[in-house]
Amino acid sequence: MRNVVIIGSGPAGYTAAIYAARANLNPLLIEGLQIGGQLSITTDVENFPGFPEGIMGPALMDAMKKQAGRFGTDFLPGFVAKADLSQRPFHLYTDDEEIQAKSVIICSGASARLIGLESEKRLIGYGVSTCATCDGYFFRGKEIIVIGGGDSAMEEATFLTKFANKVTVIHRRDKLRASKIMQDKAFRNPKIDFVWDTVVEDIYDVEAKNVQGVKLRNLKNDEVTDFKSDGVFVAIGHEPNTGIFQGQIEMDANGYILTHDGTKTNIPGVFAAGDVQDHVYRQAISAAGSGCMAAMDAERFLEHSEH
Repeated sequence: MRNVVIIGSGPAGYTAAIYAARANLNPLLIEGLQIGGQLSITTDVENFPGFPEGIMGPALMDAMKKQAGRFGTDFLPGFVAKADLSQRPFHLYTDDEEIQAKSVIICSGASARLIGLESEKRLIGYGVSTCATCDGYFFRGKEIIVIGGGDSAMEEATFLTKFANKVTVIHRRDKLRASKIMQDKAFRNPKIDFVWDTVVEDIYDVEAKNVQGVKLRNLKNDEVTDFKSDGVFVAIGHEPNTGIFQGQIEMDANGYILTHDGTKTNIPGVFAAGDVQDHVYRQAISAAGSGCMAAMDAERFLEHSEH
């Protein structure tokens, strides 16, 4: 029986572990499929306070893990395959064990939707990005493309014009899905161009370990062209990793866990922090902040439920 089980090992999970461990709750952190979360596939992180020269994503996550371990967090490799939150103690199942918990902090994050190319996967962090706020700064004076046609694509494209000389939006349809206000803003921006009815078929150069261009295919006439580019931003949305909690926890229409009064969910004793409940800010620092809040909320909950 554990006091607190933390699901996920990104900035939210590790910060929750640091605070829960320092409160003598001896937390168990189940690391998940991607140890370190989205930051483990990010190269330079320059906007996390306290690192004036920047820090590599994996190094930052490693430091957080060591800090959580130093105060007595137990780590369990693997992921939660099934959860039963219908009554306390809560039951969590990994591939080979069952864990009982008095409280649970869900920090399972969100995964950026990718277009699904092998080259895209191999160039993530080397010119392919899913976060303009994180990486836009590295593309000063460059020419880049943004893939997508919704609000997040227009937001990313507009933000990236602060740094890039030119941003080309590649969209598979002949009109945007984005809200009128976001469309107007993008259309008015002289640095943004649009390529319609087109998909990205390949990104190169994997061998050189940096983005030099893309192969485009026009969906109307099947014409394939090469397009020079210094970077590719994929902005086709995020998927919260909440599948195993469907039907048990209140979520919004997109599957993000709904929280109230800090990090509380509709189930007393279950808390959620980071990108699993935040589709607005999606930053390492905001995830870490909510991880701290979740640990404090769990501590208070345990204190009151023991008496």
